[in-house]
Amino acid sequence: MQHVRGNSPLNYSVIKRKTVERFDAIIIGAGAAGLFCAAQAGQLGLRVLVLDNGKKAGRKILMSGGGRCNFTNMYTEPSAYLSTNPHFCKSALARYTQWDFIELVQRYGIAYHEKTLGQLFCDDSAQQIVDMLLKECEAGQVNIRLRSEVSHVEKKEQDFVITVNGKEVSTRSLVIASGGLSMPGLGATPFGYRIAEQFGLQVLPTRAALVPFTLHKPLLEQLHVLSGVSVPAIVTAANGTLFKENILFTHRGLSGPAILQISSYWQPGEFVSINLLPDTDLDAFLEQERSSHPNQSVKNSLAKLLPKRLTECLQMLDQIPNIALKQLNSIQQKQLVLNLQSWQVQPNGTEGYRTAEVTIGGIDTHQLSSKTMEANQVKGLYFIGEVVDVTGWLGGYNFQWAWSSAWACAQAL
Repeated sequence: MQHVRGNSPLNYSVIKRKTVERFDAIIIGAGAAGLFCAAQAGQLGLRVLVLDNGKKAGRKILMSGGGRCNFTNMYTEPSAYLSTNPHFCKSALARYTQWDFIELVQRYGIAYHEKTLGQLFCDDSAQQIVDMLLKECEAGQVNIRLRSEVSHVEKKEQDFVITVNGKEVSTRSLVIASGGLSMPGLGATPFGYRIAEQFGLQVLPTRAALVPFTLHKPLLEQLHVLSGVSVPAIVTAANGTLFKENILFTHRGLSGPAILQISSYWQPGEFVSINLLPDTDLDAFLEQERSSHPNQSVKNSLAKLLPKRLTECLQMLDQIPNIALKQLNSIQQKQLVLNLQSWQVQPNGTEGYRTAEVTIGGIDTHQLSSKTMEANQVKGLYFIGEVVDVTGWLGGYNFQWAWSSAWACAQAL
């Protein structure tokens, strides 16, 4: 055989095989669910890679609870979650509970307090929760790569091959923890929904939830003077769901805990009913006022129960009659009680994903295992946290879903 040297076209060259970095599990999303799942899986002995497009891990955690992170709720139970498959969340919530996460927080010496209704916040800063999760990841030797743009995901035989920043990595187990569409300013994208659809999973319609209402212009113009006023109330949706907490008047409409809660149950075009005096027997109060101060105006009497600005505004809206108490007849009184304890307001819409705390809808949970979070038809593909169709109430419930779904997934990995 003749050997050819030099620059001959027959010259042999060494062909290098492209080596692809391989991991036991790759998790896309360095938020609450992604970091917690990675830490658990790493500590179980798996080689784990976390990818995120942001500059920082846990961006939404840092923003939450006014910077103090409402990390769970003591009263967490399945009834506090919305889903087209209401039984789905039960297994994960039962296997990794709020008490399990509280025990972890205590182990790290993080001081916390209950604000109201079982809501637990850090005394100091949400950064403590992020630091705790990162230390847990460190204990599991998790590899976290930020500023990582995933451009392509495909399944080749048993493995998922992910193209990230132009390079390929592979894994048997791919976990999507990329969140929903809420707070796009923190990097939220429909990435998780696109992956689900790519692999044949159904994505249910999404909408902003735990979000303030906007109001139609005429009402907004009359209420704008109340911006900053907050009152306790009961807010009821058209389907009868109600929440008793504060409402807040804003320059765009209505906010506050009761409004954010009810927004998850509201559909466009519907009215909400607002009880502005949830703890008052208004008939008895008016009778007493009439006998004590018959010449006092109805508005001034009600200013003993409600902020003065609010009573003035409600009179302008014809919700409070401009008469003295002695002139208030039984029909007018009945109407007044109705106006104040069942005030009918039709929102124009919501402020949308920009200010929404969570996304309702997402990956249809009928296609996932409630025990492992794995897609029934795609072995090795998992979805956890906000990307799936499980949405909790305001007050730490969504973080608890992140921890519980992440834990369940990690055990399966």
